[in-house]
Amino acid sequence: MKLKVVLLSLSFFTLFSPLFGLGELTLRIGQDAGWSLIEKREGVAEVDAQRPWPALALVAAQPAAPSVYTDMSLAFDESSPDRFDDGAGHYKVTVQNAGAVSQVGRLMARYGAGAAVFSERSGASAHAPLVITPRSQDALFASGKRVGDFSVEFWTQPFNMGAGEQVFSWSAAKQRTRTGYIMQYVTCAASKNRFQWTFLDFFASPHDDARSTITLIGITPIIPKTWSHHLIRFDAHTGLLEYLVNGKIEAIAYATSTGREGGDVYTPLIGEDGSLALGEQFSGLLDEVRISGGYRIDTEIGGTVYTAKFPASGGRIETRGIDLGEPNVQILRVDALTGRLSFVDNKVRNEFAGNATFKFSDESALQFFIRTSDSPYRWISEWQALTPGVPLDEHVKGRYVQLAVHFYPSGDGEASPYLDEIRVVYKPDEPPLPPTLVVAIAGDGVVDLSWKNSPDIDTMGYFVYYGTVSGTYFGADSLLGESPIDVGKRTAIRIDGLKNGTLYYFAVAAYDSLSPPHLGMFSREVTARPLQMR
Repeated sequence: MKLKVVLLSLSFFTLFSPLFGLGELTLRIGQDAGWSLIEKREGVAEVDAQRPWPALALVAAQPAAPSVYTDMSLAFDESSPDRFDDGAGHYKVTVQNAGAVSQVGRLMARYGAGAAVFSERSGASAHAPLVITPRSQDALFASGKRVGDFSVEFWTQPFNMGAGEQVFSWSAAKQRTRTGYIMQYVTCAASKNRFQWTFLDFFASPHDDARSTITLIGITPIIPKTWSHHLIRFDAHTGLLEYLVNGKIEAIAYATSTGREGGDVYTPLIGEDGSLALGEQFSGLLDEVRISGGYRIDTEIGGTVYTAKFPASGGRIETRGIDLGEPNVQILRVDALTGRLSFVDNKVRNEFAGNATFKFSDESALQFFIRTSDSPYRWISEWQALTPGVPLDEHVKGRYVQLAVHFYPSGDGEASPYLDEIRVVYKPDEPPLPPTLVVAIAGDGVVDLSWKNSPDIDTMGYFVYYGTVSGTYFGADSLLGESPIDVGKRTAIRIDGLKNGTLYYFAVAAYDSLSPPHLGMFSREVTARPLQMR
């Protein structure tokens, strides 16, 4: 029998023991090792520019998908303003002042993968940064259409709330028989730290023979550099027009002939060549701008519900089943490097905690789980919660290991924990230690060999090696067979059929219960020379 030694080099093996094989090893996931071992991601994505390498953090909650009621949906998730598009397909988006609008990514956006940022006041410019126009008569605000229920909403984060800054401005021309054309406006502009909505000749009497102006002013001051949700909704049955900020009603009016409930209801009559300007004379962020053909009270008619940045349910990652190379590997502990991302004054605040904590003062937290198996298709244990840095139970063993991490946002839903790296510290199942006190006594054509048991409790048997050259055990003379001889759990054996006068070399190695078994190192070599007896 020829003995072979095979060295397997795995990129994630970083520590080796010089004694009897491998000692503690470390599997690294994240940092410069990357996240390729992550198989499942729910509500979690890689974020850049917070650590030297991409880290994992929560993804902002996703607004409701456009529904049959959605007339316009601008998510600003595209990589640049020239790619901004209406998800409902009814409107065309044109960049008319490229220097005044850009796009920010996932971390700064309120929802989804991006938001529009208006970086300079564009009052001196001849054009608004973004202009939206109907593509066809399918658009709710197409020329000449009489509109029933509708809702307009958006998320915004103004930088300074300067007087006159306009977030939203719709304009069109309405023709009157006797007086020619008049201008029709819907504007949302900053005024005394609040937003003021003005509807000028937007609502028309049933015969379009009366002019109207409606103004709605919020009660709650808008805090600069803080996200807020704004919603205008109209009930065409009663003429009720409401303005809500962060889900709270701030102002109401009636588009009726009486100016209150009752009387003729005035509904929108859209003028010609209408267009919507976003971000004119405005500095700040804008996200999830939607127009819906209904009085929005919930997601059934589309639009976003007023929620925190991150969903309360959090997110989760799971690795694939990672092969550690051999059965019965003991997982000693899992270490993790973590931190928290919060958003203050329009900036991302990075609090790196290292391996010190996994639950922060604002209740954002990471919870870790592990399970193991000797088969990648059948796990021998359910998910077991663990605390990084704390030694695991000695029964956490297996050839395959799988990790999961649940990400929970802060109590107010505005901050996310992040994961920088996971380290799995494990110890391969080492083969049994060699037996001791090996003794060889020669006889006539035989050698009686005995030894003391290996101290390892999982020793299942022994191989006896023999040969005629020291350290090379290729013997084939014994009636018991060629070297090595499997003697089971016995600790003594008579090797007969040997040649008298020949010096034989012997060594014993223990093996364990695995399949295939781990074979330990050779014992001390002993010698014996069979001789003919008189």
